[in-house]
Amino acid sequence: MSTVPTITLNNGVEMPQLGFGVFQVPDEETTAAVAAALEAGYRSIDTAAIYGNERGVGKALANSGIDRAELFITSKVWNSDQGYEETLAAYDASLEKLGLEYLDLYLIHWPAPANDRYLDTWKALEKLHADGRVRAIGVSNFEPDQLQRVLEAGTVVPTVNQVELHPALQNRAVQAFGAEHGIATEAWSPLAQGAALKDPAVLAIAEAHGRTPAQVILRWHLQQGRVVIPKSVTPSRIAENFDVFGFELGAEELAAIDALERDGRTGPHPAEFNG
Repeated sequence: MSTVPTITLNNGVEMPQLGFGVFQVPDEETTAAVAAALEAGYRSIDTAAIYGNERGVGKALANSGIDRAELFITSKVWNSDQGYEETLAAYDASLEKLGLEYLDLYLIHWPAPANDRYLDTWKALEKLHADGRVRAIGVSNFEPDQLQRVLEAGTVVPTVNQVELHPALQNRAVQAFGAEHGIATEAWSPLAQGAALKDPAVLAIAEAHGRTPAQVILRWHLQQGRVVIPKSVTPSRIAENFDVFGFELGAEELAAIDALERDGRTGPHPAEFNG
């Protein structure tokens, strides 16, 4: 059993605070990477239709022998599949590839504002949730104004907003909106694709604790209540990223990492990206 703490989503579902992401992992490498993650203790796996590796994830889950109830599996509907009927079909396709009967969390991957279909997409997610086919629904890469539209048009408050978030881009307005409305913030690219690991402040904190820079940054995320999904294909790194529960950062150390904000986005801006 995993020792990862959980957060309680706004619908009562428990979600592990530390999960394993498979963005940019080729399908043929995904099964081994997810198997290594499960072996290390991860029980939450985050994938997406556009990653092209849902089958690889599913194979690792099937081979693991781990009870389905112990797992927390997330996938996402891609921009070109947005719309009510299209989203329902995309969900069925993801389930088939994963070899699962339900997902724990299903997200709208991007708002894709130029397409302006995310409200219809959200209605489809609400339908899937109402029918008991998914335990929780949420969004990814949504800005506060886009979240507000969902809140006004929908009947279910998103449980999660998964956004790019790391020391150089802390997305504070998004976090504040989420906190105000009971929407959990989940960080993708939590290590800024490795860039955050070289910062002198992070290196100094890591040395003081006898930990790696990656462990320090993941600990920073966890202590501030966020869900975090680091990615790696290296078994030793996968295990290292999981080993973040035996130490704690002090208030000054947390503040030193908070001070690294510089609007250092590595991915596209949600207001501009339409896929």
